Amino acid sequence: MMNYDLTPFWRSTVGFDRLFNLLEDDAFRVASEQHYPPYNIERTGEDSYEVTLAVAGFTPDELTITAEQNVLTVEGRKSEKTERHYVYQGISARAFRRQFNLADYVKVAGADFDNGLLRISLVREIPEAMKPRRVEIKTGAPTPKQMEHLKAA
Repeated sequence: MMNYDLTPFWRSTVGFDRLFNLLEDDAFRVASEQHYPPYNIERTGEDSYEVTLAVAGFTPDELTITAEQNVLTVEGRKSEKTERHYVYQGISARAFRRQFNLADYVKVAGADFDNGLLRISLVREIPEAMKPRRVEIKTGAPTPKQMEHLKAA
């Protein structure tokens, strides 16, 4: 396992606490993380994504999707308690909890379930106040538009 010293970044940045905490947490979590259920993360547009989880053996009623702050959590719990006698059980039916860290302004747009695949649509909606805007550069001499404004006042 590699250790990273993030101290130089802490000294020269402001407001990146969440990012550094994610990096530190992920470094420790990778070794012990479960790999069930398998999933894909796909970019479907400039500001849209889709997370697809392979949840064979689960029904939509046994799955829970929660979006809280910047974390998307998908949980699955089998409700079936019948005793079955498998000769071989290759389809896992164990409970799981999978979390995805979302960037700022990424929201869950919807989810659908088809053929054992759970698809969660995500969209990044940047508020108008956060979008880049053009700033006018003023010179010493007033423009004709500014002159009209001054005459009206």
